[in-house]
Amino acid sequence: MSKVWFVTGCSTGFGKLLCQELLDQGQKVVATARDVSSLSGLRSTDDGSLLTTTLDVSRGGQISAAAEAAFDRFGAIDVLVNNAGYGYFSTQEDGDVDEIRRMFDANLFGLIRVTQSILPSMRERGCGVIVNVSSVAGRVAFPRSGFYSASKFAVEALSESLHYEVAPFGIRVVVIEPGAYATDFGPRSAVRSPKLEDPASPYSDAGRRWTEVASQLIGRRQDPMEVVEGIIASATADESFLRVPFGRDATPLVEERDSKTDAEFIRTMTARYNVP
Repeated sequence: MSKVWFVTGCSTGFGKLLCQELLDQGQKVVATARDVSSLSGLRSTDDGSLLTTTLDVSRGGQISAAAEAAFDRFGAIDVLVNNAGYGYFSTQEDGDVDEIRRMFDANLFGLIRVTQSILPSMRERGCGVIVNVSSVAGRVAFPRSGFYSASKFAVEALSESLHYEVAPFGIRVVVIEPGAYATDFGPRSAVRSPKLEDPASPYSDAGRRWTEVASQLIGRRQDPMEVVEGIIASATADESFLRVPFGRDATPLVEERDSKTDAEFIRTMTARYNVP
């Protein structure tokens, strides 16, 4: 049965691939991006099944307009996918507070704004699915990614709390936790502190070890269609709450985190980083 999907952050990566796969499956899609021209490549066999609209999740007016356009076209939204976001990477000593704030506005507060705009209609209908795209970094923190992890840990907490609040209204919550995938997340969309490349940084020596460990734990970037197919499958599953890691990197890391006590896991990671 065809459903209406509202997806944020569709200019590239998971968002754009998800929208195209949904259209290919005959679903109705509201694809949003800050630059709507980036959505021109999406193909639909049904002229009425795709709505593209401008949406910067940090702008409340645009969120309201996009939601209103979706309701005007399709009458309802069955699945909300909060996908918009990016990473800011820095040691915590060198972090730029303005950059941190901008990232949180996209990754966390933007998600809150969009959810608040669409949730009431789901509650009134007594059904709906909210999919929040988190990250393996929302379960496991790494050096230089503390600010990004903090935004995703917050998404995890909000999602779990949201489940308790909205399950009585027939609304399901899904959290997606990808590892490293071949999207533009790292190379193009992430923001890195220039001090990470400074050889005079007091973190320079440790940074080389951090990079080595990251390559061992994360490794090669994977096919993003795995995550796209996982989002679709998770959104149509029966469980009222799902938290799903994806990838040959994310899955064992999350399983390791869950199988050990907090102290045991911290000791394991400390040893990997050669911390005295």
